[in-house]
Amino acid sequence: MNEHWDKKAQIIGLLDHTEFISGELIAQQVGLSRTAVNNHIAQLETYGVDIFSVKGKGYKLAKQLPIFDKSKLVNNIENRCFYFHEIESTNAFMLQHADELKNGDICIAEYQSAGRGRRGRQWVSPYGQHVYASLFWRLNQGMNAAMGLSLVVACSIVTSLKAFGVDGLGVKWPNDIYRDNKKLAGILIELSGHSIDECHLVIGFGINMSMSEQHAEQIDQPWSDLTSLNSMPDKTQLLTAIHKQLKVDLMQFEAEGMEPFIPQWQEYDLFYDKQINLLMAPNNVTGTCKGIDKQGAVLLEHNGVITSYIGGEISLRGSE
Repeated sequence: MNEHWDKKAQIIGLLDHTEFISGELIAQQVGLSRTAVNNHIAQLETYGVDIFSVKGKGYKLAKQLPIFDKSKLVNNIENRCFYFHEIESTNAFMLQHADELKNGDICIAEYQSAGRGRRGRQWVSPYGQHVYASLFWRLNQGMNAAMGLSLVVACSIVTSLKAFGVDGLGVKWPNDIYRDNKKLAGILIELSGHSIDECHLVIGFGINMSMSEQHAEQIDQPWSDLTSLNSMPDKTQLLTAIHKQLKVDLMQFEAEGMEPFIPQWQEYDLFYDKQINLLMAPNNVTGTCKGIDKQGAVLLEHNGVITSYIGGEISLRGSE
């Protein structure tokens, strides 16, 4: 950790969301001048940390900030764990180092300056508020063997969230997790390699933990987070549990394919047996969703005929 984040992390550790702390006390605790403290706090605000500043009182977090415990992450995750306060993209980091990685290695960040979603969309990544992580996996059967993998990852995350008491969960083909019918988490899988030879997978996922008002305004769809739970999961424990579950499920997927995961997907499928539209430029297809097949394709029934659809440009919307 460089000096830039060393001091910022110390300051964040002193801030609370219930009581103010004076700038003078912060300066004494971290060994900085008052001006330097003010500058660090101003910079933290540019990273998305909501901090109240009141003359004569000092500073206070607008809401609780769920930060990873780095030492617990490194000690409790069996594989290599790359932890960053700040990074452009956890997926990009893993892709850059793919040749050096082993199955289960994971990159975790508190802030992404260039977080990505599907189809090049931005993934809003304010500091400390959510989960941003990417796991590496190598498939010896090639890219073709990765079909349906995003659905398996979604099932893994749902399993882990449910174990932490998260309710109202649902899945949306091909890679979104919802809570109370609003988006809670997303998955971005990027591949490098060949269709028949060894293939490198980077499995990126983001989970909304505690959305701030200023960043909620940047999101163009209904969203959900975990702040309404009676007790928010510890972010470090949640990430560690997801990592373990992913490894178990990925090994099963390699050995048995999609079939063992179809019942779980159907249990949480928000669109199962409902009228839907598949948006496939330049055409739309309408019918009744009948779940997924063994390749992870979505099944659509129209005029009594069930057809499978799969591809990176397919999106799913509830039919009007």
